[in-house]
Amino acid sequence: MSTVAGTPTARAVAPDLARGAMLLMIALANVHLYLYGSAGPRGYPADLGLVDQIVAVFQLLFVDGRAYPLFAMLVGYGAVQSARGREPGRAVGILRRRGAWMIAIGASHGVLLFSADIVGAYGLLLLLFAGVLVRGSERTLRVIALAGLLVTGAVGVTSGLPSGPAWPSMTVAEPATAFLLRLAEWLGSTVVSVLTTVGMLALGALAARRGVLDEPGRYRPLLLRTAVAGISVAAVTGLPLALAAAGWWQPAIGPALLSGVLHQAGGLAGGVGFGALFGLLATRAAPQVLLATGRRSLSNYLGQSAVFCALLPAWSLGLGADLTVWQASLLGVATWLLGIAVSAILDQAGRRGPAEVVLRRLTHGRRPARTDPPHII
Repeated sequence: MSTVAGTPTARAVAPDLARGAMLLMIALANVHLYLYGSAGPRGYPADLGLVDQIVAVFQLLFVDGRAYPLFAMLVGYGAVQSARGREPGRAVGILRRRGAWMIAIGASHGVLLFSADIVGAYGLLLLLFAGVLVRGSERTLRVIALAGLLVTGAVGVTSGLPSGPAWPSMTVAEPATAFLLRLAEWLGSTVVSVLTTVGMLALGALAARRGVLDEPGRYRPLLLRTAVAGISVAAVTGLPLALAAAGWWQPAIGPALLSGVLHQAGGLAGGVGFGALFGLLATRAAPQVLLATGRRSLSNYLGQSAVFCALLPAWSLGLGADLTVWQASLLGVATWLLGIAVSAILDQAGRRGPAEVVLRRLTHGRRPARTDPPHII
C-alpha cells in the first residue's frame, strides 16, 4: 500500500485505520438514540441503573460528541488527499459533484432510516467549501476552524438540558407518520451538523496539507502530545454533563447550560486527540481488518443504520422500548464487528463497499479507474 504523498493513488494507512476504529465510536454514539422515553441530557434515558450509568459516563467522556468531530476531520483530510496530483479546478469540480451526491445519499439515509444522518451535512460542506479546501490559504482554514469552534460551543448550550425522546420518529409505529417526522428531523439535524462540523473539516484539511497522517512517523512527538492533550480535554470538559446524565449530579439551569457548552466544545479536542492516537497506532500496527473496514466506511456507516432500524424503532421490531443503555451499546459493538467481518470478506474478494461503488460511479459517471483518488468518507 503506497503512502507517498502528492499522487492521486496515494493512500495513507492512518486515515483508514482511524475510519475503521471510528465506526465503533459512531455505533456507540448513535445506538442509544434509538431508545424510547429519553429524558436526560444528550438523549440518554433518565433513571439509569448502575451499569447503564457507568456506560453513559464512559460514552459521554470519550465517545458522545467526540466521534463525529473525528469523522468530519477525516472528511476534510480525505478531500485534500483526493485533490493531490490534480489540476485545482478539476479537483474542486470533483469534490463538488461528490458533495452533491452525498447530499442525495444522506437525504435518502435520513428520511428512510436515521434522521441524525451526517453524510448529507458533509456533502453540503464539500459543495460549499471545496474551493477553500483545495485552493484556500492556511490562514483562511484557521479562521474557519476557530469560527467553527465558537459556533459549536454555542450550538451545544442546550445539550445539557433534559429532553423528550431524542428522535420522536423512533417512537411512532405508523410508517407514514414516522417518515414525515424523519424528514423534518433530518432537515434540522443537517443544519446543526453543518454548523458544528465545519471547523473540524477545516482542521482536517490543514493536517492533510502537512501530510500528518500520511507520514505519522515523522510527526510522532506532535501526535503524542496532541493525543494526550486532546483526549484529556475531552474527558475533563465532558465530566459535568456525564455526571448529570448518570444522575450523580443535578445541576441548576445555569450550570446545565455551561456543561452542554463544555461538552460540545471539548468534543472537538477529543476528535483531534483520537485522530492523533490512531495516527500513532498506525506507526506500530495497522490490522488489515480495520483498514478494510475504514476503506468501506460509508457502507459500514449506512449498514449500522440498517441494522439498528430493523430492530429498534417502533415502526420496525420496536426493541428500543425494552433495551437498556448497556444492552444497546452491546448491540452497537456487535454491529461494528459484523461490519468488520463483511469488510474483510469484501477485501479478500478485492471488492469495494457497495456505497463506495455507487458514490464513485455517480461522481465520475463511469467505472472509477485505478488513478481515481481514495474515498473521503
